[in-house]
Amino acid sequence: MEEVLAPLREAVREQGNLVYQLKEQGASELELNKAVAELKARKKILETKELALQPKDDTVDRVKMDDTLKRRFFYDQAFAIYGGVSGLYDFGPVGCALKNNILQTWRNHFIHEEQILEIDCTMLTPEPVLKTSGHVDKFADYMVKDAKTGECYRADHLLKAHLKNLMSDEKCSAEKVTEMDDVITQMDNYTQQELADLFVKYDVKSPSTGNELTPPISFNLMFQTSIGPGGNTPGYLRPETAQGMFLNFKRLLEFNQGKLPFAAAQIGNSFRNEISPRSGLIRVREFTMAEIEHFVDPNEKVHPKFSNVADLEILLFSSRAQTSGQSAQIMRLGDAVEQGVINNSVLGYFIGRIYLYLIKVGLSKDKVRFRQHMENEMAHYACDCWDAEAKTSYGWIEIVGCADRSCYDLSCHSRATRVPLVAEKPLKEPKVVNIVQFEPNKGAIGTTYKKDAKLVLEYLAICDECYISDQEKLLNEKGEFSFQTHGKTFTMTKDMVSVKRFQKTLHVEEIVPNVIEPSFGIGRIMYSIFEHSFHTRQGDEQRTYFSFPATVTPYKCSILPLSQNQEFKPFVHQLSEAMTKNAVSHKVDDSSGSIGRRYARSDEIGVAFGITIDFDTVNKTPHTATLRDRDSMRQIRAEVTELPGMVRDLANGSLTWAEVESQYPIFEGQETSKKE
Repeated sequence: MEEVLAPLREAVREQGNLVYQLKEQGASELELNKAVAELKARKKILETKELALQPKDDTVDRVKMDDTLKRRFFYDQAFAIYGGVSGLYDFGPVGCALKNNILQTWRNHFIHEEQILEIDCTMLTPEPVLKTSGHVDKFADYMVKDAKTGECYRADHLLKAHLKNLMSDEKCSAEKVTEMDDVITQMDNYTQQELADLFVKYDVKSPSTGNELTPPISFNLMFQTSIGPGGNTPGYLRPETAQGMFLNFKRLLEFNQGKLPFAAAQIGNSFRNEISPRSGLIRVREFTMAEIEHFVDPNEKVHPKFSNVADLEILLFSSRAQTSGQSAQIMRLGDAVEQGVINNSVLGYFIGRIYLYLIKVGLSKDKVRFRQHMENEMAHYACDCWDAEAKTSYGWIEIVGCADRSCYDLSCHSRATRVPLVAEKPLKEPKVVNIVQFEPNKGAIGTTYKKDAKLVLEYLAICDECYISDQEKLLNEKGEFSFQTHGKTFTMTKDMVSVKRFQKTLHVEEIVPNVIEPSFGIGRIMYSIFEHSFHTRQGDEQRTYFSFPATVTPYKCSILPLSQNQEFKPFVHQLSEAMTKNAVSHKVDDSSGSIGRRYARSDEIGVAFGITIDFDTVNKTPHTATLRDRDSMRQIRAEVTELPGMVRDLANGSLTWAEVESQYPIFEGQETSKKE
């Protein structure tokens, strides 16, 4: 295996070194982008080959799994009787229960344990908020349409598929293959006009009809609407839950008695109008997110509870490993922070907690890794960013993002609203600090912008040091910089503004907190759990089951009378009532099928345990019943009154099946077959 991968690793390493050299030499943006695109392409080839060489028994039978999910109504396409709408799904009783348990486990694991402040914000968002966050201008993909039918396609995906089809033709020359391969490599870097030229050059047609296509247009992925009947307040369905937490920062800080650090959390639906949704729950148009915004003093990025996770050994795929063609490495989390692989212990702490959560809800340890964003992937304001990825039949997919977003979001909203989103920190001793601020030429600004001069001056007055330094650089290089406020764009030149630096003695320090943001895609986590938990019974390929952990399984227990004999009914009612009192979700199956068939039905939807009431239950005192474990199919026998508490403890993790087997006799078969 390594013999096959060695040349691919070397190709990645060489290209990674070239990217670093170009950066050091100050190469042009175009040249650097081309080198980075080639690096990504080589990385993709290496990863695809690695996955292809994995043992085949390591992959799930996706067709069989999808059939089970649809047949047992875990989820299905929304509006199915009207033909369905791609990218929208409805969860059935089993899927809904599983999703709720995953979210409740998330609340217990993060909100309760970390004392996080949970809020619930509106999904409708006015346009100025998302203009400030950058979503209005940048949250877009290029799209083409079938000129006759109007069917839409994502331009880069369609062009890539078309070129690969041309390259697979035996008549395609080696020169043409190389040329088209270069186009695919550069796909992420093309402008709208360059994409349009490529569609003409390679004569790309609609794949479903063969019709002509319209030129590529920029398509914003947010669902636009208007708030109120007049249509004068444009808005969008939120593309993420984070913005609500940033906007409520001041209220949350007050609630926390003005102290840092603290964290806010929100669970809710977000919306992205994907051009071509695909891969089931992985790429959809409406999805549930669970996000945390941890606000911290930028000078105190040390987490007091980091030692709790420091000894975890996690598969880490650092940016250095990616650019040198190496594989992900298992690494102790404490060592990763000490060696600077992970930027700080606050980020490290959340990576550890995310890992523990993912394992708790049912992902396989050997199919979870954390991949660090390379420099060219990260936003300019981010300090460090890692994605939790799950290995699936689609390859490695991102399921959680964990980013150190510095002070970017609070600073942007503060500038746009002129509301200082800062925390105050009392100083033990007065200290002299360096102040950087804009020095406006009021006369020049007044002459140029007249009545809008006040808006300009107010905006310049609240800018932070980080932003001022960036704009000063533009002022020196280009002689001007622009900004937007109150829906208007203003351009500052050297005669209008300069940068002033001086010292000031402070007794109270104002801090713009940095933000550590773990962001969970619940649908993607659910899909990964499905793949990691799906199995077939040894010796019987037709019997499938989901091995969900008892904490998240849709039903903790099934109650199964051996037959429809009326003598079993009182015990069914007794157990069902006791389960309800113990808050144990359960399912009674008193249908006419054989007990083996009913076990199989329960296993197929992941029910963790099964209680069977048989003739020994009726005939013997004290009354006993069997308790069956789904994964091992082993059974024990215990008193009926003990079973509800036992299942409750098994479901909440305070009792293990091994402990149950050590305390109760293993069931071999019932001793009586009718009323004695």
